[in-house]
Amino acid sequence: MNVYELALKLHEENRGKWEIKSKVPLNNKQDLSLAYSPGVAAACELIAKNPAAAYSHSMKGNTVAIVSDGSAVLGLGDIGPEAGIPVMEGKALLFKEFAGIDGVPIVLNVHTIEEIVNTVKAIAPTFGGINLEDIKAPKCFEIEEKLQDIGIPVFHDDQHGTAIVLLAALINSCKITGKKFEDLRIVVNGAGAAGLAIVNLLKCIGYDSSVCTSVKEIVVCDSVGIISKERTDLNSEKKEILKYTNPNNVSGSIKDALVGMDCFIGVSKGNLLDRNDIKTMAKDPIVFAMANPTPEIFPDEAKAGGAIIVGTGRSDFPNQVNNVLAFPGIFRGALDSKAKRITRSMKITAAYALADSITDISADKVLPDPFDRSIPLKIAKAVADAWLKESNTTC
Repeated sequence: MNVYELALKLHEENRGKWEIKSKVPLNNKQDLSLAYSPGVAAACELIAKNPAAAYSHSMKGNTVAIVSDGSAVLGLGDIGPEAGIPVMEGKALLFKEFAGIDGVPIVLNVHTIEEIVNTVKAIAPTFGGINLEDIKAPKCFEIEEKLQDIGIPVFHDDQHGTAIVLLAALINSCKITGKKFEDLRIVVNGAGAAGLAIVNLLKCIGYDSSVCTSVKEIVVCDSVGIISKERTDLNSEKKEILKYTNPNNVSGSIKDALVGMDCFIGVSKGNLLDRNDIKTMAKDPIVFAMANPTPEIFPDEAKAGGAIIVGTGRSDFPNQVNNVLAFPGIFRGALDSKAKRITRSMKITAAYALADSITDISADKVLPDPFDRSIPLKIAKAVADAWLKESNTTC
C-alpha cells in the first residue's frame, strides 16, 4: 500500500485523528459536584468578576481554534469545509504533540470576509488564540488584518509559518555560503499568501534593522512573470509590494528574473526550472523550491546547475521548510505570555531562535529535525520574551 492508501485506512479506522478527553475524573458524586453542579458555579463567578481568570480556570489558556473555510486546502484548492476537516485535525495533532496545546478544528460554511471575521469574533472568547488555515488569497490578508484587535493572537500559518521557517533557513544558509544576509538578491516566485508574507518578512518593513537586516533586493514573480510597474493587471497586494521590491523595475519571465541573483524561493507550482536556469544565477546560489508535492526544481537538478544549498517542502529531501518547526512554539509562547497579538518582532525573534537552535549546520541541514521536542520550547521562550518586552515598551 502507498502512503495515500495507508492514510485513508488510518482516517477510516480511527474516524479522524482528534478527540476530546477529560482532564479530571468523573467516577462518583464528589467528582460530579466539582466538575459540574454545584461546584462549577465558583469558577463561573470568579471569571465573571475577573475575565482574565478564564486563562487559569478554563480551557482558554491552552486552547487554539484552527479555523478554515476550506478554500485553499494544501495543494488541493477550494474543496469545501468538510473536505478540509482532515487537515485541521492534523494541525490539532501537531499542536498537541509538539507544544501541548489543545487545538480545536473549526471549519466554516461561510466564505465572505465579513462572515468569516464575524464568526471568528463570535467564538473568540472560548480560545486563547486563533490559527487561520487554508483560506485563499487575497481574502486571507484582509481577514487576518481585521482580527488583529480582538484581544487574542490571530495568526495565518500559511503566510507567516512558512515565512518564519524560510527566514531561519536563509539565516543558516548565509553562515554556510559566506554570503551576507543584507547583500542577498532574491527571486520569489509565487505571489499568494506564503509568497507575500516571505517578501514582507525578508524586507522587515517597519521593524528595527538591528534585529533583522533587510535583504538587498527582491524581485517577485507570479504566473504571468515579473511583477513590475509596467503591469496593468496587478491587484492591490501586488501593487503594494512594488514599494519595496523590484527596485530596478525589470520585466520579463521567471527565467529573466533569475539572472545574477543569489537565491530562488518558490511557493508556486512544480517543474518550472531546470539546471540551466540555476547556472544563470550568481555563484553558489541558494534554492528553496517549496511547491508540493512537485517542487519548482528537484534537488538533484538544482545541484547540477550549481546550487550549493537546496530545500523543498518535502520530508523525503534534505532541508524541508516545514511550518511545524514554527507554529507550535509561536502559539506556546503567545499563550504563556497572554499575548494579544503576534507581532512582527515576535515572528523575527522566532526565526532567529529556530536558526540558532541547530549547531551542526551543513548544506543538507540548515534546519533542525522537526521531531526535536526542544525546538518549540526554545521558540516559545523567545516569542514570550519578545511580547513582554514589546508590550512593556508600548504601555
